[in-house]
Amino acid sequence: MTVRGAGIFGLACAHACATRGARVRVIDRAGIAAGASGGVVGALAPHTPDAWNAKTAFQLVALLEAEAYWAGVDARSGISSGYARLGRLQPVADDRALSLARAREASAAGLWQGRAEWRVVRAKAGWGPVSPTGWLIHDTLSARIAPRAACHSLAGAIRDLGGEIVIGEGAEAGAVIDATGHDGLAALAADTGRPAGTGVKGQAAVFGLDRRDAPQVFADGVHIVPHADGTVAVGSTSETEFADPTATDALLDDVIARAVAYCPELAGAPVLARWAGVRPRARSRAPMLGPWPGRPGRYIANGGFKIGLAMAPACAGLLADLVLEGRDAIPEAFRVEASL
Repeated sequence: MTVRGAGIFGLACAHACATRGARVRVIDRAGIAAGASGGVVGALAPHTPDAWNAKTAFQLVALLEAEAYWAGVDARSGISSGYARLGRLQPVADDRALSLARAREASAAGLWQGRAEWRVVRAKAGWGPVSPTGWLIHDTLSARIAPRAACHSLAGAIRDLGGEIVIGEGAEAGAVIDATGHDGLAALAADTGRPAGTGVKGQAAVFGLDRRDAPQVFADGVHIVPHADGTVAVGSTSETEFADPTATDALLDDVIARAVAYCPELAGAPVLARWAGVRPRARSRAPMLGPWPGRPGRYIANGGFKIGLAMAPACAGLLADLVLEGRDAIPEAFRVEASL
């Protein structure tokens, strides 16, 4: 079988199929993690534990299974994905937000099955966001990963399982999974004559500051994520209109300024890198999985957008069930038809 696309969705699908004994070829014109999956932020974070639906329930399972999943992939490849479940801190803005945070503390106790916590805690000196109320939300479900390293770890595991990674052009054989990001969304729309989604540009930056064992921060719409290599990534923008998909500009400068305002420890740290790329957002805003309409033997794995890194392994399992075994357990909200 063939997987088109060596980003997180394509590699996760190839890995899921290879572990079940399929002979897999991954083809990508530009290389491993050459697109959105080559980003720098790597925040694996849950939605708030209140408005519960199939998407949030599925995300919970994906986040809870991530530690064992990445440990297995890294052990097989010999490459570290940078995964660590270190939690997340968020500032509480005012009394209304504090009441809401406490209500979610109670709902998380049930919805998260006692396997993670959402707690309201006092802010302390040191690493963490500035909070107007002196209170923070601390969840223990959030994790971090190094996106590009995670993709290379998956690629190494696929090769160890007998799979092939082709950079450039390659012949397709057997069933085909298309996981080509925003280009794939455009191709699907052109093929069906219906809008499927769009590409959303994101810009992010990397600071030289070693807080590798600290929790990530989410404040004012900005993710601030310490990584194992002694850096802190911050991001990102969400741009639906842009001229250059890989250029960084004043919008990133604003993200950097907001990150420093909430985490003053970043103020003296150098900015080591600036990154921009285009993430695939399905029209339904959920992952898009299932058969390509009207094209037997061809399937779609797309639309990860901001939650793709967290959801890819679990989504890949669903697609492997369908492609290899004919078992269709894809949630209605994730079906291709939901975005067309």
